Amino acid sequence: MEKIELSAGTIEYQDTGGDGPVVVLLHGLLMDQTLWEGVVAELSVDHRCVVPVLPMGAHLHPMREDADLSPQGITRLVAEFLDRLDLTNVTVVGNDTGGAIVQLLVGEDASRVGRIVLASCDAFDNFPPGLTGKTVVMTGKLSPAMFGMFMQQMRLKPVRRLPIAFGWLTKRGDKVSAGWIKPLLQQAGIRRDAVKMLRGIGANRSLLTQAAETLPSFDRPALVVWAEKDRVMPPDHGRRLAELLPQGKLVEVPDSYTLIPLDQPASLARAIRDMA
Repeated sequence: MEKIELSAGTIEYQDTGGDGPVVVLLHGLLMDQTLWEGVVAELSVDHRCVVPVLPMGAHLHPMREDADLSPQGITRLVAEFLDRLDLTNVTVVGNDTGGAIVQLLVGEDASRVGRIVLASCDAFDNFPPGLTGKTVVMTGKLSPAMFGMFMQQMRLKPVRRLPIAFGWLTKRGDKVSAGWIKPLLQQAGIRRDAVKMLRGIGANRSLLTQAAETLPSFDRPALVVWAEKDRVMPPDHGRRLAELLPQGKLVEVPDSYTLIPLDQPASLARAIRDMA
């Protein structure tokens, strides 16, 4: 992992290098770069894969105390990241909350974006998404210390597999998701950042309904990849997103929950490669 100092603080990122097309992969809330390991293994043969660890609760370095960690603040951080690495004509891929950030980026600053991929993500009025998202955002009302105590339960696999945790997000990724909660259990600064991010989501639940109004202006290639039987992100939202995007195309993935990068990484990588 490499590090870069941005306005909000230190961000870690993975960069496979190479001269191939650049793909930037954005994870969701309480996740890190390990969400994308299977996809990167497939794509890095002929693509340059760049995976930032966004300050969404599973990062290792606390942000500055005054950092804006609202969804809009994270979006601006992604734009700054692309600028600092001087990445152009990139394919930006977002899963779960990462897909919400991609939608906001379209309306905020898509000057370095050549293509987008929305993979089973928050959209329209499903923000925070489903039972899982609504539960975790509700915990953001707690103090950082109480939030940490609540999250201690996530060390137990039976709790992680509940519908209010990761149970409806991934069929096969429990070993990976178990590692995502360690930073916030170990560092007060990470708990503070996570609570700030959760409160930012709770403060504007119509944010993605507004963001959807900007999607028809994105006249570049756009791919929507959705889990056929997603229980957190309504499959109808995938179809609606594809219809809103002028060059939108929908690919549905069987035998997967929301976290397609964990459940079906080869299928997602193939869809991204076929798009290029």
